[in-house]
Amino acid sequence: MQVFIVGAGPGDPELITVKGQRLLREADVVIYAGSLVNPDVLKWCKEGADIYNSATMTLPEVIDKIIESVKAGKVVVRLHTGDPAIYGAIQEQMDELKKHDIDFEVVPGVSSFLATAAALKQEYTLPDISQTVIITRNEGRTPVPGRESLRSLAAHKATMCIFLSVHMLSDVVNELIAGGYEPDTPIAIVHKASWPEQKIVRATLNTIVDKIKEEGITRTAMIVVGHCLDTDYSLSRLYAPEFSHMFRKASE
Repeated sequence: MQVFIVGAGPGDPELITVKGQRLLREADVVIYAGSLVNPDVLKWCKEGADIYNSATMTLPEVIDKIIESVKAGKVVVRLHTGDPAIYGAIQEQMDELKKHDIDFEVVPGVSSFLATAAALKQEYTLPDISQTVIITRNEGRTPVPGRESLRSLAAHKATMCIFLSVHMLSDVVNELIAGGYEPDTPIAIVHKASWPEQKIVRATLNTIVDKIKEEGITRTAMIVVGHCLDTDYSLSRLYAPEFSHMFRKASE
């Protein structure tokens, strides 16, 4: 195996997986998503590795570089932010590699929506509140199927993690309220979760837009909406003294 598509994690260089770090140490060629990947992650690369920033490259240029490197007998890491399976645009790359009979392995990473939960010190799935997490984005240059619009998804009132949308926050808020979230629903926006410059803004749907304008946050931020952020909840049955399961008998 010469080609590895690796999740770099959300920003903190120590949040890359052990396997991802090992592959960076072994790679002869690293092509990283420079618009999003924290360059500090590149400290794991070995001395002498050829490093390319794909932010300045087209898809054909990325594929050509991988093909060229494979033919030269080199190990290639294609480094994506977070987990590459979520908004990583890797399917088109994998399909091109398959066309050229180039085998590859995908190495998962810690997604920014999980780093956001850690930053907020928040569990997304609380008994009686929400047992569903919706991962989505608002429609922009990339269209969203109508059945997956924010307005449609808001009807579930589940915990929602919204990528790539903070720059159109007013539209996001309007769609969420129109879909069923109450105006006083709690919302949190985390800018650059796990980075040194991480910033957290908490508010409600009817107050968040003005707060974000004050902070000047326009990109690289996760939006979390839902009552998991500020509510009472039932305790998990897993640790309840009166609850038996295969590892523990209930106490009387």
